Amino acid sequence: MRRTALLTSATLLVALLPALAAQAADDPAPVPVDRFEGEVPFADPPEGGLFTWGSDTDDPPTLRLAARDDAPEGDKVLSGSYDISGYGGFTHDFAFAEPAHDWSAHQGIRFWWEGQDNGKKIAFELKDGGANGEASELWTTSFTDDFSGWKQIEIPFTDFAYRTDYQPVGGIDHVLGLTETWGYAVTLPVGAPGQFAMDGVELYGKADQSRRASVLTDAPVYPVKEGGTATVEVTLATTGSAPVEEPVTVAYETPADPGKDYVPVSGTLTFPAGTASGTTRTIQVRTLKDKTAESAENIPLKLTVTGAKAPDETPQIVIDAHGLPYLNTKLPIKARVADLLSRMSLAEKAGQMTQAERGAVGTGGDIATYALGSLLSGGGSTPTPNTPEAWAKMIDSFQLRAQATRFQIPLIYGVDAVHGHNNLVGATVMPHNIGLGATRDPQLAQRTGAVTAAEVRATGIPWDFAPCLCVTRDERWGRSYESFGEDPALVDSMETVIQGLQGAANGRDLKDDDKVLATAKHFVGDGGTAYGSSTTGTYTIDQGVTTVTRQQLEAIHLAPYETAVDRGVGTVMPSYSSLDVIGDGQGPVKMHARADMINGVLKGRMGFDGFVISDWDGINQIPGDYTSDIRTSVNAGVDMVMAPYAYKDFRTGLVAEAEAGRVSETRIDDAVSRILTQKFKLGLFEKPYADTSGAAKIGSAEHRAVARQAAAESQVLLKNAGGVLPLKKSQKVYVAGSNADDIGNQTGGWTVTWQGASGDIVPGTTILEGLRDAGGDVTYSKDAAAPTTGYDVGVVVVGETPYAEGVGDVGNGHDLELSAADKAAVDKVCAAMKCAVLIVSGRPQLIGDRLGAIDALVASWLPGTEGTGVADVLYGRRPFTGQLPVTWPKSEAQLPINVGDATYDPQFPYGWGLTTLTTVPAGGATTLKALAVAAAVAEKAGADEAGRALVTKARLIVQQRPVTAASAKPFAEADHLLLTGRYGKAVESLLAAYRAT
Repeated sequence: MRRTALLTSATLLVALLPALAAQAADDPAPVPVDRFEGEVPFADPPEGGLFTWGSDTDDPPTLRLAARDDAPEGDKVLSGSYDISGYGGFTHDFAFAEPAHDWSAHQGIRFWWEGQDNGKKIAFELKDGGANGEASELWTTSFTDDFSGWKQIEIPFTDFAYRTDYQPVGGIDHVLGLTETWGYAVTLPVGAPGQFAMDGVELYGKADQSRRASVLTDAPVYPVKEGGTATVEVTLATTGSAPVEEPVTVAYETPADPGKDYVPVSGTLTFPAGTASGTTRTIQVRTLKDKTAESAENIPLKLTVTGAKAPDETPQIVIDAHGLPYLNTKLPIKARVADLLSRMSLAEKAGQMTQAERGAVGTGGDIATYALGSLLSGGGSTPTPNTPEAWAKMIDSFQLRAQATRFQIPLIYGVDAVHGHNNLVGATVMPHNIGLGATRDPQLAQRTGAVTAAEVRATGIPWDFAPCLCVTRDERWGRSYESFGEDPALVDSMETVIQGLQGAANGRDLKDDDKVLATAKHFVGDGGTAYGSSTTGTYTIDQGVTTVTRQQLEAIHLAPYETAVDRGVGTVMPSYSSLDVIGDGQGPVKMHARADMINGVLKGRMGFDGFVISDWDGINQIPGDYTSDIRTSVNAGVDMVMAPYAYKDFRTGLVAEAEAGRVSETRIDDAVSRILTQKFKLGLFEKPYADTSGAAKIGSAEHRAVARQAAAESQVLLKNAGGVLPLKKSQKVYVAGSNADDIGNQTGGWTVTWQGASGDIVPGTTILEGLRDAGGDVTYSKDAAAPTTGYDVGVVVVGETPYAEGVGDVGNGHDLELSAADKAAVDKVCAAMKCAVLIVSGRPQLIGDRLGAIDALVASWLPGTEGTGVADVLYGRRPFTGQLPVTWPKSEAQLPINVGDATYDPQFPYGWGLTTLTTVPAGGATTLKALAVAAAVAEKAGADEAGRALVTKARLIVQQRPVTAASAKPFAEADHLLLTGRYGKAVESLLAAYRAT
């Protein structure tokens, strides 16, 4: 949460608490928390005090201590104004350097609030446990402002629930102990300007035993095979683990009229006074076996607790569905799908078409209530702690909830693992797609996909929202690094990653514990949006309009999806962007609404038989109200809708549209059939829970070796005057620059959080650490402030800081220039010694004005967690072999600039990439002519490996000469010809480039 600092410590409170709390043990007097007379100043967290926060710079409210004649207590109140569009409020953090406050002896908290009678809810939170107010658990409740004037709001501590959608550091113990309380927070209502006033925050009442003791069950749902016995563990837990002072009883009973399915039980469990916290008793419910095939049956186990807080939910014993054809693994998947579909209600079908965010469903009760088909983790939406074990446990807990539904249809859980399992701390983080495109190594791309799949599936996740098959045509786009490159032929060649993720094209490997369902995104044209066409917030290009002829659409943007469908990709995600096909008379239409593209081209012409998943709230961008958004998107061919926090509205709306006949039963049955087919292929009906047998390999040396190779092969050597690279271990090397020792910058966006972050955010090796590990004589000075004399060569590592999506669009607070500090480091080091400059970025950076002073220049892209791979090529352990996946411009005014353009005069052309440790063939034009003949022969014979090798030799010859406006165009086109298998023509084009220089 971004927070605007305003406040300081509460030393008066610390002094008052012990004295006042001791006044009357039996009936304690109210204990003041805040009187707002000046004792709670405004300062920066986590020092202690009041501070405001909000979703952007306009959302934090104002705060002031105002003198009021009508103050409920004293002379002053806390008052303020607000106008919040996203979220905003204020917090009182208690001083972190002093002991936390013990509120466990009290019944609750109360305060005076000046009502505006606006009918809006105001959230009130407690900060409990942890190291300080900014590293604690949040427990939340709310009250409604439905009154005028001052009113004392009393909130018993039993009203607070654990907040599931946001935690500063996540769970400490998920128990509101109140023995270590660090403060409170107020979230103000959004949507309209308002005023507020608050006074006299205090603790009241005496805690009874039900505040300090709880009865818990070990699970909310207990699936059991017909004829088996369910065992429910009932545990007594107390604050501070103290024994209970009074007896606790738990009366239990199942419904008394079970028919032939189970034996009813009833009785009482007793925990006598003095029982230790953690003591467990068991209740057993025996089910009966008959010969009837049945759907699942729920048996509620009613618990009546005296002397402690009862469980939040009634435990459910579930007799598993049995004997029905869809459960028969010997039947073909098509028959199983048809049988299950025939049994489902409209509401159950709509639930399968609904995907919610994990943070929105809390502990998961709504999964069964709404028969949800899917959950996802958005970028940065992780369990606590963020470990493989916690991921598996979380997802298993959600899958358990699905077992309480009638047909026990398992969830399919999805995550954006776009360069490794990037939400998981400790996972192997690969180079982003732009770097993989630079490798020109389809086999390596497949291996990176396989590592990603293995690490994702080992945490219980069977579905990956990757790969992005966008063809980036303008590097001002904040998502350009998610693309393999600007040439659809390059994107096509790297789609081997789909097999790495999914295995065989027919889906037979999807049930394996190291494979996941892949997603081709974003259909179609997201990489072609025009600069300035976006209407999303402050974005300039992302989610904008792609305007193309039908021929351009087919050749550039649709082509990669033909390949993906042929490779058996299981899901496709439409783009946020709009498509405007010149001459079709429709104008710009949001892709989530384009039935001609989704139903017509993707499912019809291409024969895609997987399912289409919307992007995050993507249907909301369709013009019209939410009901029409549902109707339009589903009728256009969207099978499952990602409605992260609006899942109830989507499911309800879809049912209503179907009942009204505006969405046909046939369309819904088609969508659900597609979804169920993939769930059966994944083996989720037989094995819904996490198979963690591969968890030991997450972040393993074996997996990191693949990432290291990918990092090495992704490095593109643009210039190497005087053979500065590779470095020699005998040289004294001076390293500088903002990205030399920053693994957050090195991994980029979509790393642990959506936008990524600078700093030490994940385990791995920075480029500086890689250089040191290589055994070189290395000195580091980030800003080049250290003396520069006495060194043989400098390595300056500069570039971008992380961003994702439209947040990173050029013009939205970003440009293609190096920072002032980076420019200064380059200038200082390169003036003092021979220098190599590495640009760690997701897109080209404008370097032309400094190019003459730089001896060696490397496009380092975003290499991931394995900086050792970068050091491998810098020190010559591996040769430089990478090639530009996009054109490197001379100026921003040249953008968009791409291979095949009629006018083409870049700094470095598409496909450019010098090599090291390789002998360049001699003979110039004569050798090129001979290579052209040999390449044509190889092409005719279908000898692809030989043909590619011949083109590579020709490229190395041409790169011995400088780039010119005349040579750049045929040079770039040669790489496109190579990727399309026209080896002879590729060498001929290189010969033309050679002659043009």
